[in-house]
Amino acid sequence: MQFVEEIVVDEFLPTVRSLLAGALRDRGLTQSEVADVLGISQSAVSKYAHGDVATNDRIADDERVEALVDELADGLAAGDTTPVQALIEIEVLVRELETGGDLLAQLHEDTVPELADHGSSFRVHDPESDLRTSERVLSSLRRGLRILENASGFATLIPAVGSNLVACIPDAEDVDDVAGVPGRIFDVKGKATVPSDPEFGVSEHVASVLLAARDHGADVSAAINIRYDPKLLAELTERGHVTAEFEEGSDIVSSVGAAIEDEPEATVLYQTGAMGIEPLIYVLGSDAESVADTARSLI
Repeated sequence: MQFVEEIVVDEFLPTVRSLLAGALRDRGLTQSEVADVLGISQSAVSKYAHGDVATNDRIADDERVEALVDELADGLAAGDTTPVQALIEIEVLVRELETGGDLLAQLHEDTVPELADHGSSFRVHDPESDLRTSERVLSSLRRGLRILENASGFATLIPAVGSNLVACIPDAEDVDDVAGVPGRIFDVKGKATVPSDPEFGVSEHVASVLLAARDHGADVSAAINIRYDPKLLAELTERGHVTAEFEEGSDIVSSVGAAIEDEPEATVLYQTGAMGIEPLIYVLGSDAESVADTARSLI
């Protein structure tokens, strides 16, 4: 069993690093400078320079790889491109080459021929496949949860019922299409605690709010619930969010829908509570990371 990520690590990265190291040396950088730019050791640069690192000719000869290496080498050598910018550009190319039928996908299927014969209903390299779509949502959700876990003070925003950060697939129809934290996020001795990895179909309430907002035209794919506080609402408004109140009740779809229809640009929904119902704020956004960042900014 071999994953496409192993092709990236074992074939693509050594090849691109070798090409970049050579291109930077050609532009006058010392081995020490090349090592600093690429974030590797001088001995590794020496190995690249002497051809001691195996590279993949199919990757090295790809026109897009060649063009990006030249562009990045020019920018890094001149100081116009930072290592982080170069990393992002390479990541973008990796994603492009992983899609169905492209270079990395071909290399993967050459290594694991059974993938190509698996059937038309599922292709692991199809960027729109259900599996890859779901994994992208879960990956985004994990990153968002890490933001919250590492945010000192987030526990102060968790309501008594607990928080949940949720995210959905693009064509979500019901709670099974929404991923969240089983058991919710709780304040345990002043620390936000995520009890287990996110899964689909485990959030009922926050997922329902997200789906209801989407059903009534909100262009959002993630949400989180935090404790209600007028000061938090005011701060969110100051940060450019549009807020809308809805009435908590048995028909959450209608009440959230009415709020969205009144304020179509709303990215913050709230309800002030009722008998036995805790008041809550719901922050909506395009993905789990941006929603988590918004929540973190309130600390």
